[in-house]
Amino acid sequence: MTRTFKYRFRSPLGGLAADLSARTVPPGEAAGPSVGIYRGVRLLLPGTGMYWEDLAWLSFTVALRAEDLCTRYPDGVCIEIVSFDFPLADYRPEVAALAMDGWLREELGLPDTGITCAYSGGADPYAFAWGGAEPPLRSPRL
Repeated sequence: MTRTFKYRFRSPLGGLAADLSARTVPPGEAAGPSVGIYRGVRLLLPGTGMYWEDLAWLSFTVALRAEDLCTRYPDGVCIEIVSFDFPLADYRPEVAALAMDGWLREELGLPDTGITCAYSGGADPYAFAWGGAEPPLRSPRL
């Protein structure tokens, strides 16, 4: 069943938001383009395609949870991204990781690993924490 997780973070600038709709699919039933994350864990992409940075951040979060997913689904699992929607104003690709983390915790009951966002002000107003993991590279802001 497809479930939607609504990530919301309010700040003095307005905040960050994204809606991630996804579902788990047994490996034998998965169809369409996908990305292999770890062993039997795959991320299925929406039919409309996806911006590369959003895909990198979604994949990053699934990779952080891959061992938990392998334990829960020893025969493998595909996480199908049905849709990923966000307002264009003040969007940051890191929000994809936060939305995926929220979806995994809410949908699958996975524990909190310290993936967070905080408002810090200044030139780069948002500070992201990745639970001790190194995040993927970001493209330069032009």
